[in-house]
Amino acid sequence: MVNTEKFIQQAVEEIRREAGDRTVVIALSGGVDSSVCAALAALAIGNQLHPIYVDTGLMRKGETDRIRELFGHLDLTVVDAEEEFLAALEGVTDPEEKRKAIGERFIRVFEREALTTGATVLLQGTIYPDRIESEGGIKSHHNVGGMPLECAFEQVIEPLRDLYKDEVREVAGALGLPKEIQHRMPFPGPGLAVRVLGEVTKEKVEVVREANAIVEQELVEAFAPWQCLAALVGLGTGVKGDVRLHGWIVSVRAVNSRDGMTADPLELPFEVLARIASRCTAEIPGVARVVYDVTPKPPATIEYE
Repeated sequence: MVNTEKFIQQAVEEIRREAGDRTVVIALSGGVDSSVCAALAALAIGNQLHPIYVDTGLMRKGETDRIRELFGHLDLTVVDAEEEFLAALEGVTDPEEKRKAIGERFIRVFEREALTTGATVLLQGTIYPDRIESEGGIKSHHNVGGMPLECAFEQVIEPLRDLYKDEVREVAGALGLPKEIQHRMPFPGPGLAVRVLGEVTKEKVEVVREANAIVEQELVEAFAPWQCLAALVGLGTGVKGDVRLHGWIVSVRAVNSRDGMTADPLELPFEVLARIASRCTAEIPGVARVVYDVTPKPPATIEYE
């Protein structure tokens, strides 16, 4: 495990050294990785840091409002970029192409925002599993393999690049970050786009956003999973009332893990699964059926794409 005191000292020194007197923008998503980066950078370079949160339109229900509440004290810039992200994903069905499209769009948004601050350095919360999965060809994380080869930033600083998720949580605790942030459930950088199999549309995102909210409401407090989610995996036949419905199939996933490299599915009570299915089919128009994914990692990944 990481020596948090030593790591914090080294990371602060690294950020201060690498940034110099340059202005730095940080990609702040509200997850523990980017939050730890922001806290380290605040210690290292203070007012040279400009945090930016990009609302891609692919976020969880209520996410943007909650991020404003949690990080408003940092003079956070919130960018509404839903239309351009959905446009970048139009017609894209391959998972790798999705991640690359999202990664490029993130960089272009940060480049545009950096022009208003004079920032020439980007700070981001890449962690070791991101690098392993991207470099190993498992999947391109938007902040590693999904990044464009050319960007306007002079430098990208990644102080967490050698840490696993559980180690990042330890550092968060040592920095005194709120428990909500320290133990926040992982959420993919590309957002709900990787929980929609096939082409991403506004309609599909709205369906999967509501399904994710239901899954989290039913599972997070009661079962404390390392991660839980809902994904839109296709279309199937169903019946609502006396009417045949060709509607969405929602797959529910809930796992426990230490660092995200391996994961085991939760053995959930049937009545809980039945309640999730009942809520999804009743509360979300167009959902025809709900299934539960019991595949461990490996052979599956935690996310669907």
